[in-house]
Amino acid sequence: MSGAPPLVVVGCGVAGLATALSAAPRKVLLLGRAPAGIDCCTALAQGGIAAALDSGDSADAHAHDTLAAGADHNDYDAVRYLVDNAVMAVRWLQAQGVPFDLEGTRFLLGREGGHRRNRIVHAGGDASGASLLLALIRAAQNAPHIDWRPPAMLDALRIGDHGVSGLRIVRPDEGRSEDIDCAELVLATGGCGALFAASTNPSGADGNGLALALAAGAQARDLEFVQFHPTALSVRVNGALPLITEALRGAGARLYDDDGAPIMAERHPLGDLAPRDVVARQVWQAQQAGQRIWLDATHLHETWLLQFPTVYALCRAHGIDPRVQRIPVTPAAHFHMGGIAADLDGRTAVEGLYAVGEAACNGVHGANRLASNSLLEGVVYGRRLGQSLASIHRHLPTEHGRWVVRGRSADTAALLELRALTWRALGPVRDGAVMREAREELARDAGLAGSWQGELVTRILDAALARTRSLGAHYRSDAPVD
Repeated sequence: MSGAPPLVVVGCGVAGLATALSAAPRKVLLLGRAPAGIDCCTALAQGGIAAALDSGDSADAHAHDTLAAGADHNDYDAVRYLVDNAVMAVRWLQAQGVPFDLEGTRFLLGREGGHRRNRIVHAGGDASGASLLLALIRAAQNAPHIDWRPPAMLDALRIGDHGVSGLRIVRPDEGRSEDIDCAELVLATGGCGALFAASTNPSGADGNGLALALAAGAQARDLEFVQFHPTALSVRVNGALPLITEALRGAGARLYDDDGAPIMAERHPLGDLAPRDVVARQVWQAQQAGQRIWLDATHLHETWLLQFPTVYALCRAHGIDPRVQRIPVTPAAHFHMGGIAADLDGRTAVEGLYAVGEAACNGVHGANRLASNSLLEGVVYGRRLGQSLASIHRHLPTEHGRWVVRGRSADTAALLELRALTWRALGPVRDGAVMREAREELARDAGLAGSWQGELVTRILDAALARTRSLGAHYRSDAPVD
């Protein structure tokens, strides 16, 4: 790559790919942890993309539902930009080759939790994330301005007097490191759900980009707000719990306890389609009372193979036939509303360092993300960031500066211990005394103290302890609701 220095994008999920594609004609160096972006939350997303595409819907209504789900903790300008550009985002994805589900020439629109209207577009039924990712991967591989390198992990940042001056990557297949000069770096490294014992996220969603950005001087925002999906498949697995899409409840599935009582009856005006934080807490509290929770979708019959092939296959793989059996479900860490503090153009407090997607926090989701706004955020704000960086760039700094690293990694045993502690202290229902005890335990544990994972969880605990009242997904049993 000759001429102007390339833009470096780390992360090959929807936000990183949208940024890289939209930065044309500027040269982009694209880096990711796994081949062709397969180890990312985008690939596992079953929900679709929210957009006011129906004649009876509007961007204003979409904004209302986004703000209501976010407990009005959202940045209004960020929400307004998201919903105003939602339809354009869907059209752009179509142009990239995403095969959205249609009924004739019209989008087949579904409904999910927190939405008062049908406004969710899917691709391949509940395989929306995989379909979207495949189309964007093909577009990126065919884009002449993108140099997509083999799998690599971000290991360190180089920060000079005037901001970012380089990065270090490690190639896991070769065991060697490589230093890369750059003037602008985009972190699209995803969330931190893998730090929880129960999570729908892949192992790579461990907050590594967030931890490194904070070590380099970036600011954090809203770290305490972690969304828990109320319906992960309740099975014993090594790794991420399989996700059971909210669209099933949009199609009429209902949640019941062991006694056959509907757990969301009279709990919220939207019932089983209440915002995720409300449903997740109800499932959690029923479990604490000794009940197992079941999702009953047996009445859907033919709909299963047409609209929900991914969930159907997941259930059958675990010996469950959802056409005739109820599905055991449990809450699981799903999405981080907090992250690296960034403005609407992705700028952070470190010159030349940008963040987008789940790794970033511009306030669009508030205290609790509205269903199917995450893929939308990655596209809308990825495109905005890529376009802004397409022709505006800094010259490579003349000074190299200092290397910033995250610190040592916790070993496997310590990491399992940390995930259990995080789930216990920072789960769907939190308590101040439990969080303080967990923080003290982190400080005492030799295997965790000083590890970057332990330090990141400590930062989240500090943020959760500082917010002394319940708000959105941050629910404290020892505090009132704001």
